[in-house]
Amino acid sequence: MQTMTPFEHAPETALNWHRAGTGAALATVVQTWGSAPRRTGAQLVVGGDGRIEGSVSGGCVEGAVVVEAQEALQDGRHRLLEFGVSDADAFAVGLACGGTIKVLVEPVGSALPADLLEDLVQARAIRTPVAYEVNLTTGARRLARGAYPERMRMDRSGLEEDGETFVAVHNPPLRLVCVGAVHITQALVPMARIAGYDVVIIDPRAAFASPERFPGETLIDDWPDEAVEKLGLDTRTAMVLLTHDPKLDDPALQAALAADVFYIGALGSKKTHAARTARMQEAGFTEAQIARIHGPIGLNIGAAGPAEIAVSILSEMTAVLRGRQP
Repeated sequence: MQTMTPFEHAPETALNWHRAGTGAALATVVQTWGSAPRRTGAQLVVGGDGRIEGSVSGGCVEGAVVVEAQEALQDGRHRLLEFGVSDADAFAVGLACGGTIKVLVEPVGSALPADLLEDLVQARAIRTPVAYEVNLTTGARRLARGAYPERMRMDRSGLEEDGETFVAVHNPPLRLVCVGAVHITQALVPMARIAGYDVVIIDPRAAFASPERFPGETLIDDWPDEAVEKLGLDTRTAMVLLTHDPKLDDPALQAALAADVFYIGALGSKKTHAARTARMQEAGFTEAQIARIHGPIGLNIGAAGPAEIAVSILSEMTAVLRGRQP
């Protein structure tokens, strides 16, 4: 069983503890069977002083992993552990039945070189997608950029077919840039957060982009082109244009077309979209670039009202992200 890997801060924590002289070992779920409590790629950091952060089983086998990690810190060697999670233990962490997990334990500074971990942390800090590859038998390790396209697209860590090569996907968090703080945005933002997106809302109109309408959200009141330039756009970013106003939408749209965002969606009827397409042609964009715009925005599910439109938008974003082009 292989599932999506959550974005966590285990590598950063392990590096910090190592640099502080405490010592650290990274424990990673590399394979699961049945209803294992944690996903493939989930990580636990064990400090030389006994501190822990993260989880590999929701509490079922952490104690045994900590003991093994302490021994790994002493001898400097990685180890591959296998645990069976009983039905009773699984039930205690909210699962209907148990399963089996394999956990790789890597002491930092010996089995896992500190400079390799530093490179991984740096890639994550600058939002660079990277895969961490390790041979479970030999311990050979490397960071791979531009490799494993299917795993990277699906956020899916796991073992390769050889049964020895484990690939941990380290993708930046998904990000949604909403241009236009409108009613649809109010419905879309909480849905996107549930789906794992960091959300930024851009609208220079103070009456729209107010904390009262979007409590706790990141609001930028610059003009969209200026705001987008400050944010930066990358392959883990989706942009939705919801203002219905070309003066606001078009500058952000042009920035998105020039970047490598994975999704661009623009609100409006077919007639509105045809006019938008003409403006982008006049601005010098190619047919291939313009074809990346999803307009009218969202899957055609017969949506009525802001909430259902938001569902259609998030569904289309997901389909494009996972390579199921609608």
